[in-house]
Parts: sequence; C-alpha cells; structure tokens
Amino acid sequence: MNRRRFLETATILSAATLISTKLGWATDDHKIGKVGLQLYTVRGKMKRDFDGTLAKVASIGYKEVEFAGYFGRPPQQVRAALEKNGLTSPSCHVDYDLLAPDKWPVQIESAKTIGQSYIVNPWIPEELRKTEDDWKRAAETFNRAGEASQKAGIQFAYHNHWFEFLPANGKRPYDFLLAACDPNLVKMEMDLCWITAGGGDPLAYFDRYPGRFPLVHVKDLKSMPQVTAGGAQNFGDTVAMTEVGSGIIDWKKIFVQSDKAGIKHYIVEHDHPKQPFESIKTSYEYLSALRW
Repeated sequence: MNRRRFLETATILSAATLISTKLGWATDDHKIGKVGLQLYTVRGKMKRDFDGTLAKVASIGYKEVEFAGYFGRPPQQVRAALEKNGLTSPSCHVDYDLLAPDKWPVQIESAKTIGQSYIVNPWIPEELRKTEDDWKRAAETFNRAGEASQKAGIQFAYHNHWFEFLPANGKRPYDFLLAACDPNLVKMEMDLCWITAGGGDPLAYFDRYPGRFPLVHVKDLKSMPQVTAGGAQNFGDTVAMTEVGSGIIDWKKIFVQSDKAGIKHYIVEHDHPKQPFESIKTSYEYLSALRW
C-alpha cells in the first residue's frame, strides 16, 4: 500500500470511528439521568409514614422528589430526611394564596433551607380565573413572585392543568400567561398529560417558547378524556390515567425535543394510583430504560 492510499484509508477509518463514537455518545446521553417523583402521588403514604415513604421512593431508584406539602415538618427536618435517603428536592408546589406579599418570603426561605431551585404554583382557584382580568392579575402575581424569588436565587414556575388550553374569547389562557409573564421571572412546569388532555401540543409550545419549560410532569393516559370548562370527566381515577409507558402518549417524540424545551427535571406523577408504590415503580422502570 502506497503512502497516499494509506493516508486515505486511515482518514476514512478515523472518520468512521469518530462517527461511531458520536453516535454511541448520543445514544447513551439521550436518557433521563435522574428520574423525579411528585410526592402527591404517594400522599397517603407520606401522611402515615413520612420517612419510610421517602426511603421506599429512594429504594425504587428515584433521585429527585417534588413536594406538595411537608405534612407539618419544618424545612430543616425535611432536608435531613432527604439527605438520609440520598434524595434531593429541586422543587415544591405551593398554593396560590401563599404567593401573597406577606406570605411569599416564608416560602422562599423554606425552599432555600431544603435546597430547592424552583417554587411552583400548581393551581389557580376557579373563582380567580373566570375572566380575562383574572388572568391578567394572575400574570401580575406571577411576575411579582418571580422577581422576589429570583433575588433569592430561586426560580418561580407555573404548572398547568387542562383548563389553560380551553379557549376563552378566542385565546388560550396558557398562551396569555406565556406572553404576559416575564420569561426570566416565570418558567413553566408543563404537565405533559394535562396538556394532551386539554388538546394542546407540547412540541408546538417548545417551538414557540424554547427554554421556557425546565420542569415537566410525566404521566400517561389510557384514552383521551372529555374536558370542558367545568372539568375533566372520568379523569384522574383509573378510567383515563395510567402509569408512564402504559398509555397513548408518545414519550420519545416529546423528549427528543428536550433540549429545545429546556427540560432539566422529569417528574413522574399519577393523581390517583390504585397501588402507589407499584405505580411509581412501573413508571420509574419505563423512564429509566427510555432512550431517544
């Protein structure tokens, strides 16, 4: 083999090795490093045995947990329980009324003590979201809360249900919030099940608002429920909701756009599982094995 042919062959082999390495890296890298759990899923267990439930969650393989209440425990005790079980809590859910100026600083301090990076409002009471002015006030509240929490190094976010995707006066409230809220002060925790149930398209929002969705709730649907302004029919029990990977949502199609969306935390949830620990184990096993 002459020198020229040798160099050409070496170049081809080197390029092939590089491509193979990159493809292997991509395959290995496109997975969820730390699967999280919204502890609302096991709220009954948490109420009866706070520490034991956290231990069980960790034993299944979860590394992150999102709180929806602390069951009367102070932040220092919550953090100690997390550390004992090798868990971290990147986020928590707090009620809308706790965003009030006289209550919000306490929530921020609690999150700092526990080590959380996000505080999420998961629900606007129905009586406070009936009109366009109501949604404007909500956006103003979110911006104010987000500005205060950002000064403390904590990001504020809002978690959707189905009603934000039902058009009111020709516009979806979710679209209004994304436009009216400062993108630096207010991020979104997109519930991928609820947006699907409400008729929204996650990928369209990722395209229009890249980087706005650092957290997502991951739960699945057996079938599409009927949703109206009055609520979701037969949803949340065993009729429509199911474990992740057991339903109709195409998770690979969604997660292949994770970088565009800005997703950092993938949080499993099931509102009403029949067997909570079995449910979260099934969802964990599916997500921990998922590649895209």
